Amino acid sequence: MARTYPDHPGEQSAQDPIRLLAIRDTPLSVDEVFAAAGDSAAGGTTLFVGTVRDHDGGSDVDKLGYSCHPSAEAEMRRIAEKVVRDYPVRALAAVHRVGELAVGDIAVVVAVSCPHRGEAFEACRMLIDALKHEVPIWKHQMFSDGTEEWVGA
Repeated sequence: MARTYPDHPGEQSAQDPIRLLAIRDTPLSVDEVFAAAGDSAAGGTTLFVGTVRDHDGGSDVDKLGYSCHPSAEAEMRRIAEKVVRDYPVRALAAVHRVGELAVGDIAVVVAVSCPHRGEAFEACRMLIDALKHEVPIWKHQMFSDGTEEWVGA
């Protein structure tokens, strides 16, 4: 059953807008996520790509590792369902990587398509912010000076 939105008369979402949710231990594909979030009725698609940066908190980062709780994908789904309820999402996709990553590697890719660009930006921001704060994924940073730090644990 398609959903209608009172703020968007006549606009309905796709039957199953959550097209791709995954946690993977292999390199992520921006093209795959973008394609999964495509929808011919969408006027805007917003894509966010999170990469491993070379510093954090004033220290040089050599590499990092991501690990997750077994419930992480279920939490991703819960968040995606909330975004779909709150915005006129035509299609949504999100993939997060676990394992050891080097500086420059892609850690997360999310994309959201909506009838209009503003909605797509807002929905994508809600999606990535909620994923970062609510999904039990932990980052283990290893610094150039030999120190290390767990983030989100």
